[in-house]
Amino acid sequence: MSEQDYEENGPNPRDGIARENSPFINNAELGRGNTYEGKNMALFEEEMDSNPMVSSLLNKLANYTNLTQGVVEHEADEDSKRKEVKGPQMGTFIGVYLPCLQNILGVILFLRLTWIVGTAGVLESFIIVFMCCACTMLTAISMSAIATNGVVPAGGSYYMISRSLGPEFGGAVGLCFYLGTTFAGAMYILGTIEILLTYISPSAAIFKVTDVAKETEAMLNNMRVYGTCIIILMAIVVFVGVKYVNKLALVFLACVILSIIAIYAGVIKTAFDPPDFPICLLGNRTLSKRNFEVCAKFTEINNETKTTPLWRLFCDSSLLNATCDDYFSLNNVTEIQGIPGIMSGVLTDNLWSVYSERGSIVEKKDQPSVAGSEESKMSGLPYVFTDIMTYFTMLVGIYFPSVTGIMAGSNRSGDLKDAQKSIPTGTILAISTTSFIYLSCIVLFGACIEGVILRDKFGEAVNGNLVVGTLAWPSPWVIVIGSFFSTCGAGLQSLTGAPRLLQAIARDGIVPFIQIFGHGKANGEPTWALLLTAGICEIGILIASLDSVAPILSMFFLMCYMFVNLACAVQTLLRTPNWRPRFKYYHWTLSFLGMSLCLALMFICSWYYALIAMLIAGCIYKYIEYRGAEKEWGDGIRGLSLNAARYALLRVEDGPPHTKNWRPQLLVLLNLDNEQLVKHPRLLSFTSQLKAGKGLTIVGSVLQGIYLDKCTEAQKAEENIKALMGVEKTKGFCQIVVSPNFRDGISYLIQSAGLGGMKHNTVLMAWPQSWKQTENRFSWKNFVDTVRETTAAQQALLVAKNIDLFPTNQERFTEGNIDVWWIVHDGGMLMLLPFLLRQHKVWRKCRMRIFTVAQMDDNSIQMKKDLQMFLYHLRLNAQVEVVEMFENDISAFTYEKTLMMEQRSQMLKQMQLSKNEREREIQSITDESRGSIRRKSYSSQLSIIQDAQTLLTNDYQEEEAQLIHDKNTASRSAPAVEASVAAAVPEKVQMTWTKEKLVAEKHKNKDSNVSGFKDIFNMKPNQSNVRRMHTAVKLNGVVLNKSQNAQLVLLNMPGPPKNRKGDENYMEFLEVLTEGLDRVLLVRGSGREVITIYS
Repeated sequence: MSEQDYEENGPNPRDGIARENSPFINNAELGRGNTYEGKNMALFEEEMDSNPMVSSLLNKLANYTNLTQGVVEHEADEDSKRKEVKGPQMGTFIGVYLPCLQNILGVILFLRLTWIVGTAGVLESFIIVFMCCACTMLTAISMSAIATNGVVPAGGSYYMISRSLGPEFGGAVGLCFYLGTTFAGAMYILGTIEILLTYISPSAAIFKVTDVAKETEAMLNNMRVYGTCIIILMAIVVFVGVKYVNKLALVFLACVILSIIAIYAGVIKTAFDPPDFPICLLGNRTLSKRNFEVCAKFTEINNETKTTPLWRLFCDSSLLNATCDDYFSLNNVTEIQGIPGIMSGVLTDNLWSVYSERGSIVEKKDQPSVAGSEESKMSGLPYVFTDIMTYFTMLVGIYFPSVTGIMAGSNRSGDLKDAQKSIPTGTILAISTTSFIYLSCIVLFGACIEGVILRDKFGEAVNGNLVVGTLAWPSPWVIVIGSFFSTCGAGLQSLTGAPRLLQAIARDGIVPFIQIFGHGKANGEPTWALLLTAGICEIGILIASLDSVAPILSMFFLMCYMFVNLACAVQTLLRTPNWRPRFKYYHWTLSFLGMSLCLALMFICSWYYALIAMLIAGCIYKYIEYRGAEKEWGDGIRGLSLNAARYALLRVEDGPPHTKNWRPQLLVLLNLDNEQLVKHPRLLSFTSQLKAGKGLTIVGSVLQGIYLDKCTEAQKAEENIKALMGVEKTKGFCQIVVSPNFRDGISYLIQSAGLGGMKHNTVLMAWPQSWKQTENRFSWKNFVDTVRETTAAQQALLVAKNIDLFPTNQERFTEGNIDVWWIVHDGGMLMLLPFLLRQHKVWRKCRMRIFTVAQMDDNSIQMKKDLQMFLYHLRLNAQVEVVEMFENDISAFTYEKTLMMEQRSQMLKQMQLSKNEREREIQSITDESRGSIRRKSYSSQLSIIQDAQTLLTNDYQEEEAQLIHDKNTASRSAPAVEASVAAAVPEKVQMTWTKEKLVAEKHKNKDSNVSGFKDIFNMKPNQSNVRRMHTAVKLNGVVLNKSQNAQLVLLNMPGPPKNRKGDENYMEFLEVLTEGLDRVLLVRGSGREVITIYS
C-alpha cells in the first residue's frame, strides 16, 4: 500500500472520529481510473465508487504490508511528505529476540544480583526472580495474543493498550509506561556512573571525604554531578544522530552476551581452580581492604614484631602497648577465600536470608567472635557496612526492573517481516532465556561466592572489585567494561525510545496538554519530547540512588503490564467478533493471573509508591475523560460497557421501580426552528438542574416529513442538540424522530423512547406560547393530545411556562421561594421536585413553601398540623400554609370571559367547517381533471388545476397548496390505478370546470357561512365552562396574592376534558390559571406514589 493510499484512507470527514486505516473498504483509489466494460456487473455499477470490485481490491492487497499500516492517529496529518520507507526485513532473531535480550539483561544483573542473593538467600532470591519472571511471561502471553490480533504499528505497547482498553486507559497507561521508560534511563545512567566511579576510576570523584560515615552522601553528590553531565551529553547524541544509537545497539548487546559468557566460564573454572580473592575478617566482621593490604595485627620483620597498618586503624598508635578498640583486642584476624568455588559446599550457608538494618556490619555466620563493649565507636573503623535497611519486599522492588524490556519486540513491530509470528516467538524465547540466566545465576552465585562477599554491595572486601567480576573469567575487567557499555547503551536506548512514545501519545490527541510534544524536527524526530524526557530523567538523577529509583520505575512498568493482561482478559471474555489472534496459547485465566500478580508485586515492592502511581494514572484517566478528545477505537472497555449495560438492562425489571428508588426519568420534548436549532435552550438548563446528572434523560424532537428526504436534517438536528446538551451539561441521550405528522412523531417518542426497564417515566415540555395565533392553530391540539397520551401511558408530565425566563446554569438565586400549590394528590411529585431542584446550586438557597387549599367544610388548623407532620415524616424542610377559598357568586368578569372563550371556539369551528368544504371542492376538481385524461391535453388540465388552487387558497394559501401537493403526490404514486379508474369512468359524467364556475361556487360558499358567524354573537355560555373558569380565576387570584414574587411556582395541572370538543377551552383555563406568574411548572403526576415516609 503506497503512502498516498495511506493518506486517503484517513479518518472519515463526516463523523469527525479518527478510525483505523483499512485496506478493505472506502478506498476510492481502488476504483479510480477503472472502466467497467461489459454488463456482467451492471447490477453493482452504481456502488463501484464506495464498494470496489474484489478483483481490483485483491490487486492492492497483494502488495499490502504491515509497515505502512500505521493508523492516522500515530502519523500526523502534516507528515504527508514522508519519504518512502524500505520494506521490513527483520526476522524473529534480529528483530525481537536480541532487542528483548539486550533490554532485559542489564544493570541489575551486574550491580545488584549478587547482593540480592547474599541478603535474601538463595531460596528467597529464587522466589523473587521466579515471581518477576512469571509475571513477565504471563504478560508476554497476553501481549502476544493482542499483538497477533491484527497489525500493531509504531507505538508498540501503548498502541496495544489504547486500542484494546480505550483512550482513557490507553493515555493513562501510556504515560505511565513513558515515565517508567524515562526513569529506566535515569537508572541506567546511575548504573553507568556507579561502575565508573566505584570500579573503573575511583579517583575521578569530585566530592571526596575521609570520614567513612560521609562517604554515602559524597557518592550521591558525585552521582548528581556526573549524571547531569552524562544526560546532557546523551540528549545531544540522541538529538544529533539517533541512527548511530541504533547502529551501536548490536555492539552494546555483544558486551552483555560476552559478560554473561565470562560469568559462566568463571563458574566452571571455580570447580577446579578457584580465583584468589582473600577476605579479611576480624572475629566474624568483614573488613574493608581499601586502607590496608596485610590481613594481620603483627608482622615479623627480621625477627622483630611490628604492627601492621590494620593495627593503626584500630589503635591510637603503632606501639604494641597502644590502646586499641575493645573488639579488636578480643578477636583474632582471619583470612578466608572469597570465591571458594562451586564444589566447596558454601551453597548451604547461603540458602537463608540475612536481612539487616542500615549501618550494620556485614558479618559471617558460624565464625567465632567475642563481643566487645557496646560503647566502642565503629564509625571510623574499616568495617564493611550496609548502606540501606534490607527486607524482602524492598529487594523485589529493586530486582523487578531487571526483567522489564519485554516490549522491545512489539515496539519494533513495524520493522518486522512477519510481526504476528515474530513477536510471540521472539518475546517468549527471550523471557525463557533470561529467566534461565537469572535463576541459574542465583544458584551459581550462592554456590561459588562467600556470603559476606555477596552482601558486600560495592566489593570493598575484595579491593573494590565488582563482586560478579571476581567470579568472571578471564578477568574482572571483562565484566566491568561490558557492564559499563551495556548500561550506557541501555540509557541511550531509553532516551531514544521514550520521546517517541510520548510523541505517539501526543499525536493521538487524547491528552490536550501534551499535544505540543507531538511536534519535532522536519524529519519527525521528537525534539520537544526529548527535552521533556531529559528533564524528567534529571529528576531520577537528582534522587541519585539506584536503589531508590528502581522501585519507582517498577511501579510504572508493573502498571503497564497489568493493563496488558487486563486488555487480553477483557477481549477474551467479551468474545468480540474481531478478536481472532493468531497466537492460540492464551487463556483469560492466565491473563487474570498475570494481572493479579502485577498488582500484588506493586504493593509488595512499595505500597506507597503503588498508591502514588495509581493516583497519577487515575488523575490522567479522569483528565482524558473530562477534557480529552473523544476517540472510537473499538476498544474492549467500550465493548465491556455494552455488555455491562446489556446485563444491567436485563436485570432491571421491566416495570415500575419501588417508590424508594423512583426518580424522574425524563423525556424532554424540544422544538426546533427552520435551521434545526433548539428554540428554547433553557429547557435543557432546567433539565440539568432537575437531574443533577442522575437518572435517565432522553432529549427528543420531531421533524415533519419523510425520513428519506429529511435524513440529513435529522443528523444536523441531532448534532445541534448534542452540542447544546454539552454546553448545558445535560447528560443523556438524543433521539430524533422523522414523521409525516408532528402529532404522530410525539406519540412515537412517548411510546418507544428508552430500552427495556430504562424507560422514561416523566415528560418535560414547554408551554406552547403561540397557541392562540391563527397561523399556529393546531399547536394546542398537539399539546392536549400529548397530555392525554402521557396520562394513558401512566407517565408524569411537567409543563414549563415562560421557559425563557427560567435561570441558566450559571445564575444563582441568593434568596427567594419555591412555592408548591398542592391542590390534589397525584403521587406526591409536587413534594419531590423542589427537593431535587434544591440539590442544584442554582436553587440551593431558595426556601420551599407549600400551600394547600381548604374548602368551607375543612378544618384549616388541623390541615396545617397534618401537613407539617406529613412533611416531617418525609424529611422535607418547608414552610406550610393553608389558604381558605370560600364559595361565592360567579362574577360578571368570569361570565364575560367564558362567553368570549366560547365565541372564539365556535368561530374556530366555523372556520374549520369551511376549510373542510374547500377540501371537498379540491378533491372533486382533482378527480374530474383525472377523468378527462383521454379528452384533454396535459397542459390544459394542469392550467385548470392551477387556477383552482389560485382561486381557492386566498385565505389559507399555504395549507391548501400542501393539500393539492399531497393529492397530486398520491396520484403520481399509483399510475396504474389512475389509468384503470380513468378507463372505468363513463364519458358522460365528465364535466368541464371554468374559472367563472369556480368563482361563483366560491362566493356561494362564503354567503352560506355568513349566517353561521352571525349566530355566534347570540349564544349563551355553557354552565360547566362557567364553573371551570370561575375556579381558574379564583385560584389564580389566590396564587398571585401569595406567590407573585416567588422564584418558581409549582402547580397541579388539571386534566383535559373527557369530551374532546372542549379542548380549546381547556387551554384557556390553563392560561387563566397561570396568568401573571413569571415562572410556572405545571405538574401532572402519573397517579402512582413517588415519595414515601418509610426508610
